[in-house]
Amino acid sequence: MDAITIRDVSKAYAAGKARTEALRGVSLDVADGELFGLIGPDGAGKTSLFRILTTLLLPDAGHASVNGLDVVKDYRRLRTQLGYMPGRFSLYTDLTVEENLAFFASIFDTDMRENLHLVQDIYTQIEPFRRFRAGNLSGGMKQKLALCCALIHRPRTLFLDEPTTGVDAVSRKEFWEMLKRLKAQGLTIVVSTPYMDEASLCDRVALIQQGRILRVDTPEGVRRGYGRRVMAVKGPGMLRTLERLEGVDGVVDAYPFGERVHAVVAVDPDRIVWPEELEAVEVTPDIEDCFISLMKESHD
Repeated sequence: MDAITIRDVSKAYAAGKARTEALRGVSLDVADGELFGLIGPDGAGKTSLFRILTTLLLPDAGHASVNGLDVVKDYRRLRTQLGYMPGRFSLYTDLTVEENLAFFASIFDTDMRENLHLVQDIYTQIEPFRRFRAGNLSGGMKQKLALCCALIHRPRTLFLDEPTTGVDAVSRKEFWEMLKRLKAQGLTIVVSTPYMDEASLCDRVALIQQGRILRVDTPEGVRRGYGRRVMAVKGPGMLRTLERLEGVDGVVDAYPFGERVHAVVAVDPDRIVWPEELEAVEVTPDIEDCFISLMKESHD
């Protein structure tokens, strides 16, 4: 059974005479109990889609349902079944950790003490700071508190909009470990992120760019479907390396990738005559390589 069904959803924003299409006929399904990733850069449409699915924004066209409930017609019932953690920290900064949890529990007509066991492993990490004001917490602790507040009423489906943006690498790792434990309890989780390395931590992903879904598959399925060979190229500076690759026969695309340049080749790399100042080593394409390729194809 699908926990989420989205069909031809579109959304546009108008500012004066300008019109921005945030979502363009988005369709996808998320299975019950799945950890699903919506992967794309800032401005791709991730937040607009999340706001529609959490009943905070009306679509211009199309329809969507979560847990079998229409996001427009059944919004009152649906809100009691959803947990939502927006991209920006949105809790009350002048309230303590304990007060924030008690407040959000009361909104859903429940009691913090009654449901604390639902978030016990997360709460244990922030309990020493329970009397601290939320605004004085570190980024990682704010993230854990926001997740606790989103779960305190035991939702069926959890939406996390770029939850690891702006936090350190250790906190990011801990957060994804928490998500795996929540998934093991049967919770459906949809998480958006601009970080391509987090895509491999999801059961399935949807790659989104400029309001369009480019592909939906498992992380491994995305990699297998790439079908091209990629070389990691090191040279005398990023710009100089890109310039030198422009004249190399067999190289069909090149782009910065970390400290090196990734060069997509259309022939056996051993047949390519590489400039002497360049060092090229074949690497396994990852999600980011696939995303760049799909993005360029969508513009052709």
